[in-house]
Amino acid sequence: MKRDIYDEDHEAFRGSVREFLERSVIPHVDEHAEAKAIPREFWLEAGKQGFLGLEIPEEYGGAGAGDYRFNTVLAEELSKVNAALGSCWGIHADITAPYLVELGTEEQKQRWLPGVAAGEILLAIGMTEPSGGSDLAALKTTAVRDGDDWVINGSKTFITNGYSADLVITAVRTSPEKKARGITLFAIPADAAGFSRGRKLDKVGQPESDTAELFFENVRLSDDHVVGEVDMGFIHMMQKLPQERLGCAISNLAHAKQIFEETVAYTKERTAFGAPIGTFQHNKFLMADIDTQIDVSQAFIDRCVELHDRGELTPVDAAKAKLWTSEIQNRILDHCVQLHGGYGFMNEYRVARAWRDARVSRIWAGSNEIMKELIGRDLGL
Repeated sequence: MKRDIYDEDHEAFRGSVREFLERSVIPHVDEHAEAKAIPREFWLEAGKQGFLGLEIPEEYGGAGAGDYRFNTVLAEELSKVNAALGSCWGIHADITAPYLVELGTEEQKQRWLPGVAAGEILLAIGMTEPSGGSDLAALKTTAVRDGDDWVINGSKTFITNGYSADLVITAVRTSPEKKARGITLFAIPADAAGFSRGRKLDKVGQPESDTAELFFENVRLSDDHVVGEVDMGFIHMMQKLPQERLGCAISNLAHAKQIFEETVAYTKERTAFGAPIGTFQHNKFLMADIDTQIDVSQAFIDRCVELHDRGELTPVDAAKAKLWTSEIQNRILDHCVQLHGGYGFMNEYRVARAWRDARVSRIWAGSNEIMKELIGRDLGL
């Protein structure tokens, strides 16, 4: 089905993104996987192209696009290459940068945003803890007042960009007695005394993403590292989660759609019993179902993008988008593996890597069980 959310400017931007990916990224994806990291060269080149500053005003070195559809185009094209690329870019530019843009002081914006837009300061966000998972209100990392400073102790885990990040927006508990209303966000530089990283985590999929544990041992920071208001961190995070979940949904669907299109082409070429396997009724009907599911899902996601661009996307609709697309993504890719037969289980085939990479989408950004809880509460249950 023809999509109508984009105009000529968006499609021209898509062309620029594709040219960048074909020139600077796709030839090196195997190297990224082997190194278990996306190199700084990617970030610097993406910064030069203006792909890291869509959310950042021009006065701080960004593009100041003011139109979330440009973020959507970029997320779609990155996710067609692989899931990790969209995820790492999303954490840096689509999820974490807005905290600094919307909550940062003028001094903080001038200090960090030009480097963020240029790819010189790589961002990560530290929410998840070893014992907490999706329960953001149960944070154990603390910041305690000591004179004019804060002293931070604790740890975070499963942090995307964590091994190479220069600045981590970190949620810590500042007023334990207030529970969820006692959390504050700090911008913690990687060169701060007492900050350290664990090993790159050995994940089932997305090896290109440098996911790590982070540790804070008596990290001393002044008030000029507080992002937003003290004890308002949980509220700040809840306000930003709809964009994070919508970004996941956009990437989930684009990732699945790309691999499905490649699988359709494969079923036209692969023969068995004297005929292309795509002509067998079971396979033909299966792919007809998948194609329909993709179009229906795309219509909902496009509507969510339109609403978000107007500031009208609700947290519940964002949860639905994340829940639905991650389930659809995993279902579609499982079918694509099956349609490839034994080749679908070989790491040299993109479908196998995509199948592995997708599994985490039902866990991160709030597990799908949490999404169902949010939707159920909205039903009054």
